Amino acid sequence: MKCQCVVGLSFSHTWAVFQIELLSSGPSLSSESQSNAADKRLLDSLRQGLATKFPNPERIGCPGNALLKGIAQGKVSLVEAEPWLDHLGSCSPCFREFKEFRRQAATQRRRVLTLVATAAVLLFAVGGWLLVRARRSAEATDTAVLDLRERSVARGQTSSETGQAPLEIPRTAKHLVVDLPIGSKDGPYDVGLLTETGDQIMRATGMAQLHDHITDLQVDIDLRSVRPGAYSLGVRQPSLEWTRYPIRVF
Repeated sequence: MKCQCVVGLSFSHTWAVFQIELLSSGPSLSSESQSNAADKRLLDSLRQGLATKFPNPERIGCPGNALLKGIAQGKVSLVEAEPWLDHLGSCSPCFREFKEFRRQAATQRRRVLTLVATAAVLLFAVGGWLLVRARRSAEATDTAVLDLRERSVARGQTSSETGQAPLEIPRTAKHLVVDLPIGSKDGPYDVGLLTETGDQIMRATGMAQLHDHITDLQVDIDLRSVRPGAYSLGVRQPSLEWTRYPIRVF
């Protein structure tokens, strides 16, 4: 008589194996069980036996692919599958189909997780790029640059006497960078917003520094209370008169 050993055990053993397969189609077996090599070999033997030792070539009593696929994908509960467990624990073709459906479901889950992870990385990258762009745009809006290098205005002149097109500065500007006329010295400077009559509306002080043959002056300003219109931009070193440049606030 041919000994079937482990794979020839009673139906209760094979049904137990199917239950294990069924449960493992959801949460994974515990790491403690997986780490036990002997248990793993026993389970593999039982799986092999259930997959081959119960032929059913005529597929008598088989529930059909829809139910097997539903169980493998976790769409059919154990309560709904219970009437079929006796058959599934003693039909090798059904067991093989169940394992194949479970393999396909696992592959699909991995594919979906990969797509989700890829989409998350792309969203993070795009979001970061948009955030950096928005910050740079905000910084560009907050900072106004005025180039006075080629503008020649004598001290004490008014904006109406220069005949030059006015500079422009937005009321939203919070920082002002002034490229001073060629030959300007570095050191402290006052920057003021003046009316046509010389009244001072706003004044700020900063240190001018020479960078790459350009003397630039940086100051913080607040123009929110200034009405849009034509003014003079006054620039001076301490104790000297204003040098005025026509400017339009918008």
